[in-house]
Parts: sequence; C-alpha cells; structure tokens
Amino acid sequence: MHAQTPPPHALRIALVEDDVPLRDLILMPGLRTFGFACDAYGTASEFTDAGHTYDIVILDVGLPDANGFDLANTLRARSNVGIVMLTGRSAIDDRVRGLMGGADAYLAKPVDVAELAATLHSLGRRLQPPRDNGSEPGRSPWHLDESGWCLVSPKGRSVALNDAERRVLALLLAAPGRPVARTEMASALTTDIYDFDLHRLDMLVHRLRAKIADASNESLPLRAVRGAGYVMLP
Repeated sequence: MHAQTPPPHALRIALVEDDVPLRDLILMPGLRTFGFACDAYGTASEFTDAGHTYDIVILDVGLPDANGFDLANTLRARSNVGIVMLTGRSAIDDRVRGLMGGADAYLAKPVDVAELAATLHSLGRRLQPPRDNGSEPGRSPWHLDESGWCLVSPKGRSVALNDAERRVLALLLAAPGRPVARTEMASALTTDIYDFDLHRLDMLVHRLRAKIADASNESLPLRAVRGAGYVMLP
C-alpha cells in the first residue's frame, strides 16, 4: 500500500488496482496532482484488511483475488461510500452490471486522469453537499469551489484543476480587474523564480483557457496585459 499526507479537506480515495505501472506511475501521481488523498491497494484483501474509511473507492474488475463487481456489491450493501469502476471491460453489459450492482460511475481504461478527477470531484459533491453559505454576495461568477480544486463557471459547470492551474487561478480570482504580474504568478509555481522559464507560464495559461472552454463551453475572461501580466476581468 502507498499512502500520503492528505491536503486539507481532500477527498479520501482508495485505489484498488493490481496493474503496478498504471497504479504507481500514472493514477496515483495524477490523482495527487488533482488534490486527492489516496491510498493504493493491489488486491481486494489488502483493501478490506486495512479497514480504513474512504469517501470514494476506485475498483478494477479483474483483481487477482476477487471480482470487482462482487466487491462493489459488498461495499454498497454495507455503506454509502462512493464507488467508481475503472476497468478494461467496456462492453455495455459490463457497464450495466457495474452500475446496477452499486457503482456510481463506470470508466473504461485507458482513462485520462483529468476525466477521472472530474468524475471524483462530481461524485464527491453529491456525497458531501457543500455547506449553505447563503447567496455569497460579491463572489465572482467564476470561482473556485469549496474544495479549491474545481473552477465553477457562471452557468455552474465545474472543471477539475491540477495543482499548478489551481495556484495560478487562485491568484487571478483574488484580484479581479487587476493585472497580476507574470513573476508573481510564477512565484506560485516555483521556489526559484530566477530558474523558471516564464514561457512555461504562458503555455499553462494557453492550455488552461482551452481546457476550460472545452469542458464548460464558456470562455474564461482571462486576458494578457502587455508588459504587466494577466488579468481576470470582473
């Protein structure tokens, strides 16, 4: 099992997956980048013997010591934990079996980590509704959700963010209408600003705009200001 110190308010995720390279080199680092507190298990018995409580369990179907469908059924009978099936079995019959057997979501491999993160955040919101903060007057139509790991659009669509995207957007959203210097934004991404290529920041902003437009069908009001940096229009 691989454990980590969770970020504050992170969803607690159990990843039950016996494919070591997929688990340890792709999924675990990727999920941590998107702000989840993850533990990984290679078998069903490792997971059940650990006895830990999680918000969401990600299950492979073809585990070496159990059938993931059966494990999902058992979990659903005992708790309201979120269950995401992640498997190479993409046939419609398998999808129906998983969803009817207690899974909240069914994703086929190979999966994009950003898609998996968005699924987990969406499921987490359903399992743990945000506290009622009233109408929150003065909050920008574009804002980070309560967890700080999803950008919410004016139409209420959520886009899962990785750590770098979250850090940059937090700075910009905190200063609506005010240009934020590229060096200030870069300082949120590195401990050595003098060894940081500012073109990396420009590429991050470019990819972020495209990602949000694709995911929300809305245009992020983030603009470059020549000689100053970037500004989030109010």
